[in-house]
Amino acid sequence: MNSKCVIRGSINIDEFFYVKDIVHPGETISSHRLSKRAGGKGANQAVAVARAGASVALVGSVGEDGCWVVESLKDSQVDVSDIQIVTESSGRAVIQLADDGENSIILFKGANYAQHPKKSLPSGATHVLLQNEIPLEDTLAYINAAAEASPSTVTVFNPSPVPSDAEIKEFPWDKITWLIVNEREASDICQALFSGAPHINVPGSGEAACANISAYPILLRLSSQFPKTNIVCTLGAAGVLALVPSLQDSTASSEPILLPAAKLQDGVVDTTGAGDCFTGYLVAGLMKMHDERSKVLQRKEVISILKRCVQASGMCVEKRGALESIPHAKDVDTRAIS
Repeated sequence: MNSKCVIRGSINIDEFFYVKDIVHPGETISSHRLSKRAGGKGANQAVAVARAGASVALVGSVGEDGCWVVESLKDSQVDVSDIQIVTESSGRAVIQLADDGENSIILFKGANYAQHPKKSLPSGATHVLLQNEIPLEDTLAYINAAAEASPSTVTVFNPSPVPSDAEIKEFPWDKITWLIVNEREASDICQALFSGAPHINVPGSGEAACANISAYPILLRLSSQFPKTNIVCTLGAAGVLALVPSLQDSTASSEPILLPAAKLQDGVVDTTGAGDCFTGYLVAGLMKMHDERSKVLQRKEVISILKRCVQASGMCVEKRGALESIPHAKDVDTRAIS
């Protein structure tokens, strides 16, 4: 059976304001350019899964002002049959993009918080991917539906933006197969779950080993809370760190996987879609492994998947935009080979 990913997620219209530096409180600055593009974490990750070569359907809502976004998703080979058009305005992201590639984002929920009639998984869904830009009740509905559908259904959660402390404490983490976080999200979740837990302070650049000093203890604390969940922590320029307890080899499952960031050809231009690109490629890699051999994870296969994710997200930051900067599989694989 061919794997199919279902994403219940957000769809936004991204408005980019290009600035020299991110604005400070009380400061007024001028942008030297403005652009409007398709975005939203649900949409971005759906396109990433599709461009990585896997089958994906997106469940979400847009206003009439977002019909062009739906067409863009369809052109990217995303199944849009469960995207509804509602009376509310489409979700928005107001993005400040600095000349050094850093960004600051303000979200407007809009149609993403409209009631959607579909609360169950479509037939044939093997992987479910969720973020945190839609109502929490919908996220929980899909997590529970995945748990009830089959023990083999893979549920991937990227908690961005991070839920409130109260929501974190009540969240069914034990039903998540893969948790994908960046260093700040991992720290915030750990802070909510464990009183007095330290915050991660990862350097802006350097070797992945530097990040390991601060990130590894945080991930160990998280893994003690939900020991069967595979945790992947992206560390920006420092690479990626993963704890994968579901590996077939119990000895290997206790060892962290630490990979450096990709070597860039053109430097950092825009980091906006890098995390979504990584997440989409990870899910596509898991789907491919599921189709080709079995549901049992091998360490070498997970490392291979993560390396491809790192390469794809590295290529993503070399271009402007979020959704449109996500590379296609053939280009990622060509860069990796060369």
